[in-house]
Amino acid sequence: MARIKNKLIDWKDRLEDRHMLSIIVVLVAALAILGIYTYKKQMEYRQLSENAYNMAFFELVDYVQNVETYLAKAIISSSPEQGVETLTNVWREANLAGAYLAQLPINTHELEKTAKFLNQVSDYSYSLSRKNINGQKLSEKDLKNLEELHEYSTGLENTLNQLSADMNEGRIKWGELTKKGNQIFAKQVSNISKDSFSNLEENFHEYSGLIYDGAFSEHITSSSKKGLTGEKINEEKAKQIASDFIGNEKIEQIQLSGKNENGNIVSYDFNAKFKNEDRTITISVSEKGGHIVYMNTDREILQDTISQEEADERGKEFLEQKGFKNMKETYYLKQNGIVTINYAYLQDNVTIYPDLIKLKIALDDGEILGIETSGYLNSHMTRDIKQPKISKEKASENLNKKLEIKSEGLAIIPTEWQTEVFCYEFKGKIENMDFLVYVNAETGKEEDILLIVNTPNGTLTH
Repeated sequence: MARIKNKLIDWKDRLEDRHMLSIIVVLVAALAILGIYTYKKQMEYRQLSENAYNMAFFELVDYVQNVETYLAKAIISSSPEQGVETLTNVWREANLAGAYLAQLPINTHELEKTAKFLNQVSDYSYSLSRKNINGQKLSEKDLKNLEELHEYSTGLENTLNQLSADMNEGRIKWGELTKKGNQIFAKQVSNISKDSFSNLEENFHEYSGLIYDGAFSEHITSSSKKGLTGEKINEEKAKQIASDFIGNEKIEQIQLSGKNENGNIVSYDFNAKFKNEDRTITISVSEKGGHIVYMNTDREILQDTISQEEADERGKEFLEQKGFKNMKETYYLKQNGIVTINYAYLQDNVTIYPDLIKLKIALDDGEILGIETSGYLNSHMTRDIKQPKISKEKASENLNKKLEIKSEGLAIIPTEWQTEVFCYEFKGKIENMDFLVYVNAETGKEEDILLIVNTPNGTLTH
């Protein structure tokens, strides 16, 4: 006991020594700093993982939406050529969706069912595309299977959208999904069961040897720029054109912000300040010809007081005043008191989709807040439009028999090969889905199919 007591006394004496006490303080501080550093690194790693999972999830949502859209188009496609393109797109998007699904930190049997669904969509669509490549039309059984796959893809899309909303609002965290995936995900995807695909097995055996994003807004960006007419202008001339377009009486000052020489159209870019208003407007004027390429300003919209029809008319009147004649409204989107409308050029009652202008219109007083004309400037010219070589009745013969035609007309549409095609435009409905089908007015070939999405905020196409 005396020996232990002496050791305790000796330890006490050492602690009372200032030098020893300083060492202990330094050690405690070092341990605290190490702990904080380790915790910070863990939080950084957790945040990086969270960001990676979020990216994978939202990519998954986008690709599943694309799968649903392309499956809808595949159902209505009536030509092998169009079927090849649409079904190949289904195959690609389903593959990408499966790849991002595999990156999510959920190891459950329910995910296996979802992965199986995407794999089967991919394999089946590829096998049908090979059938189309050989010039064969899809059978009624093929179309029925595609309809069922589309129905399940819609259910999966709705499920993922709900999960996306839950995550955005903080109701579900990735950590919770990892731990409780069995309960949460099982409940969400219970309608996608293994039995749902049993009726497709025979078709997969048949082809077992095969392994395999507004309408026309991504228009031609040709090097010739047919609508970009006129001689080159200097900065001062461009500044005057910009001021005149906005309205000299509205502007307090306007200054050059730069010259854009790397864009599709070389332009002078300006910032202008409004008189008696705390807002600015950006505007771009092309160096060649002094055309308005872009204009935009923003302000708060407190209440919608004009209708969509009134906004359409205001837009057409504005375009007419600015020298853009014979423009026809096509599709639109409303957000936060503002409507963005696509206008296409109309020549001889033919809608020329490559000649596209977008307007941004305030729904409180009809003010034009923005314009974008790059499609028009790239493509606009007077075209030599001949009479169709086939009749409207002949063009409609090969349409899907289930398509209930609501209207028809003539249109010129752009292609991915930087060409244009003269088509009959048929607008129709199958069940609760609206479509636009474009049939070549010279050959009768089905050129394109667009799915029309009618929402409370606008009419869009995919």
